[in-house]
Amino acid sequence: MKSDESAVDTATRVFVEHRELLFSVVYNMLSSVADTEDVLQETWLAWASRDGAPGVARIESPRAYLVRIAVNKALARQAAISRRRETYVGPWLPEPLVSSLADGRAHGEAADAADTAERIQSVSMALLVVLETLTPLERAVFVLHEVFGYAHTEIAGILGRSPAAVRQLAHRAREHVHARRPRYRTDPHVRQQVTERFTAAVSGGDLRTLLTLLAPDVTLWADGGGKATAAGPRPVHGRDKVARLLADGATRARGGLDIRYRRVNGDPSALLFSGDSPFAVLVLDLVPDGGQVRGIYFVTNPEKLEGLT
Repeated sequence: MKSDESAVDTATRVFVEHRELLFSVVYNMLSSVADTEDVLQETWLAWASRDGAPGVARIESPRAYLVRIAVNKALARQAAISRRRETYVGPWLPEPLVSSLADGRAHGEAADAADTAERIQSVSMALLVVLETLTPLERAVFVLHEVFGYAHTEIAGILGRSPAAVRQLAHRAREHVHARRPRYRTDPHVRQQVTERFTAAVSGGDLRTLLTLLAPDVTLWADGGGKATAAGPRPVHGRDKVARLLADGATRARGGLDIRYRRVNGDPSALLFSGDSPFAVLVLDLVPDGGQVRGIYFVTNPEKLEGLT
């Protein structure tokens, strides 16, 4: 009995040691905390039943084994996720991962799983939106290679594909992503300043300041999921349309919202609260020089805001 307990303890310790990495890989493939947690539970069950089982060869690299299981279970879940998205009301945005500006520790339902900083690596909300346009295999290869630095030969072993096939997937994914999302990262202090100016202008209904902050080709995505206020069934494009929509919305909500600044997927962003209840998460995507806003991601779906503080 004692040896059985020791084997279980060892399996648990090894899994916990790799849980942060597994969460980050799977979340970046699925953009959903709930689906990620389900995949990690399935991965744990596979690991616990395999590790130390009588007559089964010892696993030489637990990290490689766990990543392979998690990635393939995430790929298997993609079909169900795609079916859900087909009936989703309005624009769909990734579920935000929120952390403190000061220490980067996670808040909400994801808090017990791992430290947010390792989970999200450098994948912003804007990049996650672009990753949604890849095929599941392309996205898996992009995440493993571009975000986590896995070699093509390692990815081939994880996916059960040839290195040549993986290189082709990586090339297609990289070209697709870079065409839509050039690689740059705005200085966090600049992003924080622009976010504060933007929220002040919106809350004050300051149309003139909004027009100076918004890039001419700005796009607003508002994800209410059919359960909360949103900008409409499709993204809104263009400086004038977006500015007037924001100013009108602020007029209706004036005085009723509290703004708290946090990191969302690693970037300084804003949380809007109505009393003690989260109302929205606001993430801005800036032009390369950081001077103007080119993308606004506004999540109001209450299912994606549960537990935020």
